[in-house]
Amino acid sequence: MKRTTFLSGFLAGRLSAVRERNFSSLIVRVGVVATAISIAVMIIATCLISGFQKSISEKIFGFWGHIHIIHNSELNSYESKPISVRQNFYPELKDKGPINYTGPQEVLGFVFPNWQTQHTTKGKIRNIQAFAFKAGIMKTKSEIEGIVLKGVDEHFNWTFIKDFIIRGKPVANIGKGSRDILISEQTADRLKTDVGKSLILYFVNNGEQIKKKFTVSGIYKTGLEEYDRKFAIIDIAIIRELMGWAPDEVGGFEVFLDDVADLDAYNTYLYDQVVPDSLYTESIRMKLPNIFEWLELQNTNEQLIIGLMMIVAIINLSTALLILIVDRTNMVGMLKALGASNFLVQKVFIRFAGHILVRGLFFGNLFGLLIAGAQKYFKLIKLSEKDYYLSYAPIYFDWSKIMMINVFAFLVVILIMLIPSLMVRSISPLKAIIMK
Repeated sequence: MKRTTFLSGFLAGRLSAVRERNFSSLIVRVGVVATAISIAVMIIATCLISGFQKSISEKIFGFWGHIHIIHNSELNSYESKPISVRQNFYPELKDKGPINYTGPQEVLGFVFPNWQTQHTTKGKIRNIQAFAFKAGIMKTKSEIEGIVLKGVDEHFNWTFIKDFIIRGKPVANIGKGSRDILISEQTADRLKTDVGKSLILYFVNNGEQIKKKFTVSGIYKTGLEEYDRKFAIIDIAIIRELMGWAPDEVGGFEVFLDDVADLDAYNTYLYDQVVPDSLYTESIRMKLPNIFEWLELQNTNEQLIIGLMMIVAIINLSTALLILIVDRTNMVGMLKALGASNFLVQKVFIRFAGHILVRGLFFGNLFGLLIAGAQKYFKLIKLSEKDYYLSYAPIYFDWSKIMMINVFAFLVVILIMLIPSLMVRSISPLKAIIMK
């Protein structure tokens, strides 16, 4: 067995090392180039789709959090029913995890719902913070605009929103009844206002109209048009005052996770084991199902592209192998005449195809990563932010996926090469030698 393995490897290496300028060498180069293009396209597609999913997810989750803990009678409402901030889980939930849970098995991106296994979450609960919503109307001297105010307290994590503040600064003196307000660029343009200017907000509470004056402290732009158009950020103390709440009452809690893949696991855990019966946990998947459907559709696109490119690579290498076998018919006949088995000759050509495949994988990874890296650091491809939520095509290097593409491509293509290699069995040693 060792001798045949060595012999097949030696002969395949000799074939691969031949540098004659003939039809066979051209076919080898075409096989390498076609494989390299297929692998490069798979890598670029994976980096691009992962980039879209990560960038858009971070924007949405940064604004909303991953899970909301709210009163169980106030689902999908911007007029929150108050709950006490004095909860056993607040703020102790921060840094909780990882946790164990039962869920469907996933293999190569495919989920098998009926195959339930034990899992551990990839990350933990990163942060928990209080919030409250209140709908109102903004007015300047010449314009009027509906708005939803998001009240935040002194524990609010400004890390996300600071990256999107294009003018001014965050709301100051949070928790002390600050009259600062952070609005989006869209809202500022429609109201024809800017940082440092004043605007009037009108509210209706218990049938009574209330108006309050605010100063624009900053202007942000996330690129998520739907949310930029609707929301502004103020001190939660103002909402408490408007709603007549106690100083320790809030509209709910936002829970932030390390990894969105843990969303369903933590949502179930919080609802079943953490929050009291009077409260309800609502994941961002439940609140914004359309966004998740779009993100999951990208997984389908990714699998389709990888599948098509894999087929292209298989067809090209199969064609190249068949042509090489025909071109080396005399060599096949000589090997058989010297006592080589059909399987040994097959191994020679399969290993030869393996040499072509390895070179294709090398150059495919090289070009794919170079192109993806150029886009990541130089942002060469621009996009319409209105249509895609992003101003450029994002790139994210998911090294586990890239490694999986290489391993999967190598194994699948080599196994498929068994089929065209069967052609050597039909070659007669006598006819092959006479043909020379």
